[in-house]
Amino acid sequence: MRRVALFDLDYTLLDFDSDHAWGEFLCDRGRVEAARYRARNDAFYADYRAGRLDMDAFLRFSLAPLGALPYADLLDLRREFMASPAARAVKSKAPELVRSHACAGDRTAIVTATNCFVTEPFARLFGVQRLLATEIETRGGRPTGAPLGEPCFREGKVAHVEGYLRSFGGSLAECVFYSDSANDLPLLERVGRAVAVDPDPRLETEAIRRGWEVVSLR
Repeated sequence: MRRVALFDLDYTLLDFDSDHAWGEFLCDRGRVEAARYRARNDAFYADYRAGRLDMDAFLRFSLAPLGALPYADLLDLRREFMASPAARAVKSKAPELVRSHACAGDRTAIVTATNCFVTEPFARLFGVQRLLATEIETRGGRPTGAPLGEPCFREGKVAHVEGYLRSFGGSLAECVFYSDSANDLPLLERVGRAVAVDPDPRLETEAIRRGWEVVSLR
């Protein structure tokens, strides 16, 4: 049986939150109103860590620059972001973990709530076969600043993974899912093997209670 290895991105493979870091980068480059944007970015990030994020409100906020800035500028900014120190904090053991699954013949996918524009370069960096992320509406080949479909967040991650599995007749029982966050409990509860990676306190408590593996990639 060919397994499916699913990886959360932020604070699982990376040692930072790519969504929050992208917002900070836009502030530093003067592409948004820095003081106001940074305050809201920090507030949404705190809500996410506390498990109370209003995803719809966050997406209206975080995707707005993608609809407001020229697309060519966005691509240049993303390249600059990926070359910045902020985007280089990959957990030391993360690349080898992904490679080990690929070498074993497993299908590999990143499953992240962060939008696809920000996370596509990280999917290429880790060499996974598939990126499952919050999708963005496009018009005329450029982002509109609105989400498309169900966000890949909490129960939405389950829906995105199930859609991916249907494409090749796979099942959740064949999946291993690595995550740091209690926000991912809906998917962790459904897969055949759940692994808590450098978990937040809520996930660590649940992982110990349920007998899940707890590992560190640092």
